[in-house]
This record gives sequence, C-alpha cells and structure tokens, in this order.
Amino acid sequence: MDLLSRFFYRYRRIAKVVALFFLLSGPGILVMVADNDAGGITTYAATGANYGYGLLWFLVILGPVAYFVQEMTVRLGAVTKRGHAEAIFEAFGSFWGWFSLLDLFLSDWLTLVTEFIGMTAALAIFHVPAWLTIIVVCSIMLVMVLQGRYWTWEKIALFFAALNVVYVPAAFMVHPHVSDVVAGLLPQLPGGLTATLFFFLMANIGTTIAPWMVFFQQSSVVDKGMQEKDIPWGKLDTAIGSLFTILVAVAVIIVSGTLLRGVNVESAAQAAQFLLPTNPYAGTLLAIGLFDAGFLGAICISLASSWAFGEIFGWAHSLNHRVREAPWFYATYLLMLLTAASIVLIPHAPLVLITLFVQVVAVTLLPSTLVFLIILLNDAHLMGEYRNTRMQNVINISIVAAIIILSTLYGISTIFPSLFA
Repeated sequence: MDLLSRFFYRYRRIAKVVALFFLLSGPGILVMVADNDAGGITTYAATGANYGYGLLWFLVILGPVAYFVQEMTVRLGAVTKRGHAEAIFEAFGSFWGWFSLLDLFLSDWLTLVTEFIGMTAALAIFHVPAWLTIIVVCSIMLVMVLQGRYWTWEKIALFFAALNVVYVPAAFMVHPHVSDVVAGLLPQLPGGLTATLFFFLMANIGTTIAPWMVFFQQSSVVDKGMQEKDIPWGKLDTAIGSLFTILVAVAVIIVSGTLLRGVNVESAAQAAQFLLPTNPYAGTLLAIGLFDAGFLGAICISLASSWAFGEIFGWAHSLNHRVREAPWFYATYLLMLLTAASIVLIPHAPLVLITLFVQVVAVTLLPSTLVFLIILLNDAHLMGEYRNTRMQNVINISIVAAIIILSTLYGISTIFPSLFA
C-alpha cells in the first residue's frame, strides 16, 4: 500500500507538471514553428534542390541560435510586462522607437505578403482560385482574433502548428541514404564561396531568425500574462519550439535534396508540383504543409504589428478585448491582412522573387533588432537578476557579428562576383 501511495503521489506530481507546462506553453512553440512559414519552406526547398544535403549542418546550427535570441524575449516580457516596441520607446526614445517600429512594419508586411503567396500557390495545386483562398483564410483569421480570448486563439494556433510536422513523414517516404544525410551534417561549403551560396545562407538565417519573431513573442508573453516565476517554463517552451523548427527544416531539405537535386526549384509549390507525378504522397504532403506554414505564419506575423502599434499609440491591444474595446487594434490587423493579400492578386507580379527577396531583407534588418534586444537585457535596473549573463552576452553578440559579417560578404560577392570564384 505504501508503494502504491508513493506511485500515486508521484503520478500526481508528474501530471501537475505536464498540466502546468501545457497551461504556460504557447508563445515559444508558436513563434518557432510559425518561423517555418511559406517563405521558409520555399527557402528550404530551393536550398535542397541547389545543394542537396550540403547545408543541413547550417540549419542545425540555426536551431540553438534562434533559441538564444528568443529566450531573451521571454525574460524581457515577463519582467517588464511590456511589448518590445514599448520597451524600445521607453529605453531609447522616440527616434529609435520609430526606427524600430518602421523596421518591424516593413519586414512584417513583406513577410505577410509571402504567406499569402505560399497559401494561394499551395491550394492552386488543387485548383482552388487565389481569390477564394484569400477570402476563406482572412475569414478564419478574423474569427480567431474576434472571439475575445487570447487563450482560445493560442490553442487554435497550436493546432495548426502541430500540422506543420507533416513534412517529417514526407522525409521518410523518399528513402534518403542515411550516410549522405550524416555527411550533410558536417560543415562544408558546397560549390565554394559564391554569391549564390551567400544568398542561400542569408535566406536561411532570415527565415529562422526574423525581427517579427522578437516583437511577437514578447507581446505574446505579455498578453498571456506570464510572470517572472514562469520564465523557466517559457524557456522550455522556446527550446521545444526551436527543436521542431529545425526538424521540419531538415525534413524539407531532405525531400527536395533527394528527389529534386539539380532541378531549378523556385518555390515550394513548384517543388510539390514536380513531386506529384513521381511521388504523389510526398508532393501532396509538401503542398498541404506549405498552406499550413503560410497560414500559421500569417496569423502570428499580422498580430506582431498590431500589438506593436497598440503599444506605441496607447490603444487597447489585447486579444482579450472585444472589438468595441480595441477598435484601432483590430483595424490595424485587418488593414495588414487586406493590403498584403491584395499583392497576390496583382497580375504578373514576381511572386517567387518577392518570396526569396523578403528572406534576405529580413536578415539585413535583423542586426538592429538584436542590438536593441541585447542592450535592454543588459540593463540591470530594468532586468535585475534576469539580465544577461556574461556567457549569454558572448553568444548573442557573436550571433549579431556573424550576421553582419555574412551580410557584408554577400554584398561584396554581389558587387564583385569574381572575387570569391
């Protein structure tokens, strides 16, 4: 009986821990999985088609990098109870506040355009017209935000996040050679230092770490009402999300690297179309996953800007508010959706070029966002015991330096293409 009692109480403790995790989880998993958005899936598919498994090692490195960046937003949001835009305005003044806000708006709006490009292209494979996709998607997204509870919105979003793992079974379906996959995990520069390689490295960084992620997760932590005592759970939530991010990215590269190596793949939708005749299951999963990735990215990215504008202008800006309580917050959200969606309907718009270009723009704008974040996390008065440690500063400053160096090399290789040849 004593043994049975110990087992029962141990079970109850484990059950409480699991229940507490599910209660507090959400922002980290959402921001990380939504990071594998439509532009990200296109980037991974094109990377695999161009370099096979040769850049798998780079994607694996980006997992911890994304975690170290995003866990700072957990601490900052839980301690200050402010979104990232509001924190920048208060710490650095209006000039740098507006600079960061416009930086966010530009990258968010461009990225949101790519989400609609991915969703319409994915459903076009199943002969669904673009206008119908946009109407249905926007309607679902509006219903999600208008129901009046952050908790409900988050759980619906997590459901779509779970669908993102459809790429994993697709990777097994194509039967990759394990030895080749393992070889791809070893650092290498396939094809040598070229402008194309720099472009793909930057695009992969831009789709794994983006300015909108910093703003979204911090505002989400605040809207969820997380406290300092919840920070360890927020870190675990973020770590699990980063693991799923890399798992999906690796799966997409394995699929395209196995079946489409050397094929000129311009988008994930095109990759799915190439796969359907020879491997219909993998092609179908790639198309379904592309739509889900675009939808999940859209519901998170559109909120990041709405939260930020609400923080700066002093509007009510919580999903727990009804429309009549936060009219400008929801108006901003609707405006972001409609303007981004309308770009997809423009005849002959260079949608594929826009998708890849946006990833590079995102990583170009990223250093300024990270610099603000690191400075805020080193403010002892603001953060107290939760400020960055010396090791955290070394890691995060190294990340910023690496991105700046890579951006510079990309610019040099573009201007002087023969220099690295």
